[in-house]
Amino acid sequence: MKLADIVKVLDAKLLVGEQHLDREFEICRGSDLMSDILAYFADGGVFLTGLATLQAMRTAVVSGVGGIVFVRGKQPPEEVMALARKEDIPVMMTRLSMFVACGRLYSSGMAGHDGER
Repeated sequence: MKLADIVKVLDAKLLVGEQHLDREFEICRGSDLMSDILAYFADGGVFLTGLATLQAMRTAVVSGVGGIVFVRGKQPPEEVMALARKEDIPVMMTRLSMFVACGRLYSSGMAGHDGER
Protein backbone atom coordinates (compact mmCIF):
# COMPACT_ATOMS: atom_id res chain seq x y z
CA MET A 1 0.00 0.00 0.00
CA LYS A 2 1.39 3.40 -0.93
CA LEU A 3 1.93 6.04 1.74
CA ALA A 4 -0.63 8.25 -0.04
CA ASP A 5 -3.20 5.44 0.33
CA ILE A 6 -2.40 5.02 4.02
CA VAL A 7 -3.03 8.73 4.55
CA LYS A 8 -6.41 8.41 2.81
CA VAL A 9 -7.47 5.19 4.56
CA LEU A 10 -6.65 6.63 7.97
CA ASP A 11 -7.98 10.11 7.18
CA ALA A 12 -4.56 11.16 8.43
CA LYS A 13 -2.49 14.29 8.21
CA LEU A 14 1.00 13.78 6.79
CA LEU A 15 3.35 15.82 8.97
CA VAL A 16 6.73 14.75 7.59
CA GLY A 17 7.66 12.86 4.42
CA GLU A 18 5.74 14.30 1.47
CA GLN A 19 8.52 13.03 -0.78
CA HIS A 20 7.55 9.44 0.13
CA LEU A 21 3.90 9.49 -1.00
CA ASP A 22 4.63 6.82 -3.64
CA ARG A 23 6.56 4.57 -1.25
CA GLU A 24 5.07 1.09 -0.77
CA PHE A 25 4.41 -0.45 2.65
CA GLU A 26 3.35 -4.06 3.16
CA ILE A 27 3.17 -4.49 6.94
CA CYS A 28 2.14 -2.60 10.05
CA ARG A 29 2.14 -2.98 13.80
CA GLY A 30 0.32 -1.04 16.47
CA SER A 31 1.76 -0.81 19.97
CA ASP A 32 2.37 1.56 22.84
CA LEU A 33 5.00 -0.80 24.25
CA MET A 34 8.34 0.22 22.79
CA SER A 35 9.87 -3.09 23.90
CA ASP A 36 7.42 -4.91 21.59
CA ILE A 37 8.43 -2.73 18.66
CA LEU A 38 12.11 -3.38 19.34
CA ALA A 39 11.58 -7.13 19.73
CA TYR A 40 9.04 -7.93 17.03
CA PHE A 41 8.98 -5.28 14.33
CA ALA A 42 10.00 -6.08 10.77
CA ASP A 43 12.06 -3.48 8.95
CA GLY A 44 10.30 -0.97 6.76
CA GLY A 45 6.76 -1.29 8.10
CA VAL A 46 4.31 1.24 9.45
CA PHE A 47 4.28 1.70 13.22
CA LEU A 48 1.07 2.93 14.89
CA THR A 49 1.25 4.33 18.41
CA GLY A 50 -0.46 6.70 20.78
CA LEU A 51 2.86 7.78 22.30
CA ALA A 52 3.86 11.02 20.60
CA THR A 53 7.24 11.10 22.30
CA LEU A 54 10.88 11.32 21.39
CA GLN A 55 11.32 7.81 22.81
CA ALA A 56 8.76 6.44 20.35
CA MET A 57 10.58 8.10 17.43
CA ARG A 58 13.95 6.82 18.64
CA THR A 59 12.47 3.34 18.90
CA ALA A 60 11.23 3.68 15.32
CA VAL A 61 14.71 4.67 14.16
CA VAL A 62 16.47 1.79 15.95
CA SER A 63 13.99 -0.83 14.76
CA GLY A 64 14.02 0.28 11.13
CA VAL A 65 10.41 1.46 10.96
CA GLY A 66 9.49 2.88 7.55
CA GLY A 67 6.74 5.21 8.77
CA ILE A 68 4.95 6.17 11.96
CA VAL A 69 1.31 7.02 12.64
CA PHE A 70 0.32 8.76 15.84
CA VAL A 71 -3.23 7.72 16.70
CA ARG A 72 -5.95 9.27 18.88
CA GLY A 73 -5.17 12.74 17.54
CA LYS A 74 -1.77 12.90 19.23
CA GLN A 75 0.31 15.81 17.92
CA PRO A 76 4.03 15.05 18.20
CA PRO A 77 6.27 17.81 19.55
CA GLU A 78 8.76 19.56 17.27
CA GLU A 79 11.69 17.50 18.59
CA VAL A 80 9.96 14.35 17.32
CA MET A 81 9.33 15.94 13.92
CA ALA A 82 12.95 17.14 13.72
CA LEU A 83 14.23 13.60 14.32
CA ALA A 84 11.79 12.24 11.73
CA ARG A 85 13.08 14.73 9.16
CA LYS A 86 16.70 13.91 10.03
CA GLU A 87 16.08 10.15 9.72
CA ASP A 88 13.77 10.58 6.69
CA ILE A 89 10.85 8.75 8.31
CA PRO A 90 7.32 9.75 7.26
CA VAL A 91 5.11 10.82 10.16
CA MET A 92 1.31 10.96 10.17
CA MET A 93 -1.36 11.64 12.74
CA THR A 94 -4.95 10.45 12.76
CA ARG A 95 -7.87 11.05 15.10
CA LEU A 96 -8.72 7.33 14.88
CA SER A 97 -8.07 4.92 17.75
CA MET A 98 -5.31 2.38 17.27
CA PHE A 99 -7.90 -0.40 16.98
CA VAL A 100 -9.83 1.33 14.20
CA ALA A 101 -6.67 2.48 12.39
CA CYS A 102 -5.20 -1.04 12.39
CA GLY A 103 -8.56 -2.44 11.25
CA ARG A 104 -8.77 -0.03 8.35
CA LEU A 105 -5.24 -0.87 7.21
CA TYR A 106 -5.92 -4.61 7.49
CA SER A 107 -9.21 -4.25 5.57
CA SER A 108 -7.31 -2.39 2.87
CA GLY A 109 -4.88 -5.28 2.36
CA MET A 110 -2.02 -4.53 4.74
CA ALA A 111 -0.58 -7.45 6.70
CA GLY A 112 0.58 -7.64 10.30
CA HIS A 113 4.23 -7.21 11.24
CA ASP A 114 4.95 -10.87 10.54
CA GLY A 115 3.29 -10.79 7.13
CA GLU A 116 0.24 -12.70 8.32
CA ARG A 117 -3.22 -11.88 6.85
